[in-house]
Amino acid sequence: MRLLLISRCPPHPVHLGDRLIIHHLSREFAQRGHTLDLLAFYDRPTDPDEVTVYRDRFREVLLIPAAQRGGLSYLRRLLLPGALFPTQAQAAWSAQMWRSIEARLPQVDRVMCFGGIQVYEYQTLVKRKPNLIVPYESYSLFLKRALGQEVSLQGRIRVGLMMTLARAYERRMFRGFDRVSVLTDVDAAALRNLEPSLPLTVIPNGIDLRDFPPTRFEIPKTTPQLIFVGNYEYAPNADAALFLAHEIFPLVQAQIPHVQLLLVGNAPPDSLQALNRPGLIVTGRVPEVYPLLADASVFVCPLRYGAGIKNKVLEGMAAGLPLVVTPLSADGIGLIEGVHAHFGTDAPQLAKGVIALLRSPEQARRMGQDNRALIEAKFTWGAVADQYLQALGAED
Repeated sequence: MRLLLISRCPPHPVHLGDRLIIHHLSREFAQRGHTLDLLAFYDRPTDPDEVTVYRDRFREVLLIPAAQRGGLSYLRRLLLPGALFPTQAQAAWSAQMWRSIEARLPQVDRVMCFGGIQVYEYQTLVKRKPNLIVPYESYSLFLKRALGQEVSLQGRIRVGLMMTLARAYERRMFRGFDRVSVLTDVDAAALRNLEPSLPLTVIPNGIDLRDFPPTRFEIPKTTPQLIFVGNYEYAPNADAALFLAHEIFPLVQAQIPHVQLLLVGNAPPDSLQALNRPGLIVTGRVPEVYPLLADASVFVCPLRYGAGIKNKVLEGMAAGLPLVVTPLSADGIGLIEGVHAHFGTDAPQLAKGVIALLRSPEQARRMGQDNRALIEAKFTWGAVADQYLQALGAED
């Protein structure tokens, strides 16, 4: 089968979370013998030079500069009759992408679009073939949660206006696609509430277990370590790390003075780097996260806003770690309190969960084993690829 993949971004580097799906799915599809063509937007100057990393899994790769879109163009599409879905290249935000898709459609069997506002406008083209769009999450849900974190009136007005615009788009922009796939049932419910007729399906992200071999879990008696991992260019991750460092970790330290905290991941802001000290380590981006996860005692994910599935939580589970999380950190994973995680909505509750696990090594070990088992059962990229092919009507 020949698949055309239209993506808001290239498949590399994978530490940028929006590239994770296209990276792993394209590898899975290629290994199964499918022929793949990739048309992807890019916005990093180094993206064209990195094509060699993934070039061998595609018959053709074409990277196109990301289209420029502004508030007025968004409003124009909503207000002018017939403007939401362009019918010719000149009306598209990216005429180059339009023409590139149009030229390749006759040679492909099915089309997958990865992204929301960046790729939805090609619906008129891709509906000529069996198709699926993967917006990852509900952006209006993301903004609704972000609004709850805004404290200034100016910030609340700005985010509120963005949310209103996002809802108007999500109510209409996915109509006409054969299938619309999101990562969690929470995101699906948000989109269904806006447009009940959408052909929604929920397919989570996965884990490559080759990168996460099984470990023998044990809480060190001398220096137990808490760990949080994230790309800090994504604002909810930076907020969670600061919340963990400033409010949760001191409560844990008060009860277990020798505990350490590792904040791992790309692009930590100055406010986070300033916290670096003995016992609280801000690593920045690391070549491999698994060795740090394997040495950790508890994975703590105190996200206060965001949407979609949390890859970092899946990675902690794959490493066999017990979890302490906020409820939205567990969207789409199916975690059970006391079995896979301890839940909390504020600093005292989250700290209490951490302390309980550090003082109960056997419970922590069992929780880590159950988390690993859940990943092996439901969250491998092979299983995820099966679900996407089924949604496309193209089972192996």
